Amino acid sequence: MESQRPPRSQTVRPRRTPGRPPDDTDRRALALDAALACYVRRGIAATTLRDIANAADVTPALLHYYFGDAAALREAVIAERLMPVFVEVRDLLLGMPEAPLREVLTRFVDALCGLARRHDWLAPLWIREVVSEGGSLRDLLVQRLAPQIAGVLAARFAAEQAAGRLNPALDPRLLLVSVLGLTLFPAAGMPIWRQIFDSEALAVDDVRDHALALVLRGLELPE
Repeated sequence: MESQRPPRSQTVRPRRTPGRPPDDTDRRALALDAALACYVRRGIAATTLRDIANAADVTPALLHYYFGDAAALREAVIAERLMPVFVEVRDLLLGMPEAPLREVLTRFVDALCGLARRHDWLAPLWIREVVSEGGSLRDLLVQRLAPQIAGVLAARFAAEQAAGRLNPALDPRLLLVSVLGLTLFPAAGMPIWRQIFDSEALAVDDVRDHALALVLRGLELPE
């Protein structure tokens, strides 16, 4: 006796409705983090979508789906990973217009070292893509970040010098450069310094304490 088949409607699987994967938010965030890791390891210019896809354990097609192309992905990384970090620093500085310079610099160094501690990609990416010749983020610094941070601090340093509260031998334009050199540079090279000085305990907190000791005493700021 021939067995009866169920109606076709009962055997056909329902079609997946168009739309993004159910874990879209998490996978997109992981892709941004993977891109950052690749940028630090390989450099932005040398990183391909396939490199990022491999690091994120997704397909290149999925990255195209989320971001479009490599340039759009880079802009997403800048907008969603880098800019919030710099906005945090900018808002800190703009929020202390009347604070003593000693407090401003202390909190600025604390903020830079805190960010380097929380985001292990920040310092090496700064060195590779901003400071190094040909870095892909140099224009970002000059056009979008420097006017909001460097200008504020340089003006404040100049005002303190004019009021006799800051070492007159210092250049207000280069003081910010000095602070960055005392924080982000040693943080970026931490694995090297640990090897050189045979000290696994050396950490960003040590960078912070050292930078504050040099900056606050070298500037001859009043207590």
